[in-house]
Amino acid sequence: MKYIAIDLGLKRIGLAYSAHKDLVTPLKAVERKNRDQAARDVKKTLIEWEVDAVVVGIPLGGSSEDEMRRRVAHFMNLVAFEGEIFYQDESNSSIEAESMMRGEIKYIRDGRIDSISAMIILQRYLRQKC
Repeated sequence: MKYIAIDLGLKRIGLAYSAHKDLVTPLKAVERKNRDQAARDVKKTLIEWEVDAVVVGIPLGGSSEDEMRRRVAHFMNLVAFEGEIFYQDESNSSIEAESMMRGEIKYIRDGRIDSISAMIILQRYLRQKC
């Protein structure tokens, strides 16, 4: 099964891909100018990589979980993805991504940290699934 993970943010959307449970690759993040443009760009990526399922990071168990699920559902409706959608706890994934990117690179706001966060989210999902 082919997966793409999404780390949905207000400025950038991190993406990561896996066709094999042991290998997850961060993809180029989507710069979010507005939600319609972001949804189109994410949809293009899903089609290009021929994914079967999407794993979306949300903060599970917190007071904002319901609101985030609503926002994610709305965004995924805009994407119009017809495959399966799974949710994975994203707690501390950005902090973990920043620690992985030690040095100057972590200060560059080009989406690499967002996509590494998506990679971490997908790795967590695949570990739990298997």
